[in-house]
Amino acid sequence: MLKLILQRRTAIVATTAALLGLSTRAQATGVGQPAPDFTLTDVTGKPVRLSDFRGRHVVLEWTNPGCPFVRKHYGAGNMQSTQKDAMDKGVVWLAINSTESASADYLPPRELAAWKAGQKSSPTAILMDADGTVGRAYSARTTPHMYIIDPRGRLIYTGAIDSIPSARPDDIPDAINYVKAALAESLAGKPVSNPSTRPYGCSIKYKSAA
Repeated sequence: MLKLILQRRTAIVATTAALLGLSTRAQATGVGQPAPDFTLTDVTGKPVRLSDFRGRHVVLEWTNPGCPFVRKHYGAGNMQSTQKDAMDKGVVWLAINSTESASADYLPPRELAAWKAGQKSSPTAILMDADGTVGRAYSARTTPHMYIIDPRGRLIYTGAIDSIPSARPDDIPDAINYVKAALAESLAGKPVSNPSTRPYGCSIKYKSAA
């Protein structure tokens, strides 16, 4: 009887710990919480660490050139203009690809860099996350999925690039660009008025858990 009670208590403790762990991970990716630090290798083989940019605004852009929603924003020049507008103001822009290497959408570093260059996109760095560790740490779900981190290292925006969840480039002029709006407010010293929106796009092709 005592053994059974101890087993039940152990199970309860384990379950509680698991739930607390899930809660902590969920909070870590929430607006107002510290952005999880990470180090990833860029397409040139150089390690890039998020915390090296502390003191500056940082945009994280989850990307996958095989996704029609990504092609919508690049084909129309919307992602590039959003990126240029941000970087002209001193914002760091990190494009992250969490597509697993076994996916048909996966591009090796050199090919991914060539695609970005062909689209006239010049982010601060293009980062490879083929094992999905960083994508999962941020609960990134779609491509594109956008995040903004303030100079203190806290998340101030997470969600879609804009307000019309479609793959049609013709919708872009009528949409609210959430990323531009959030950066403009934060750079002006104001709180972000719309800090969380629903991301839209293709699901990220994560590597299956072992």
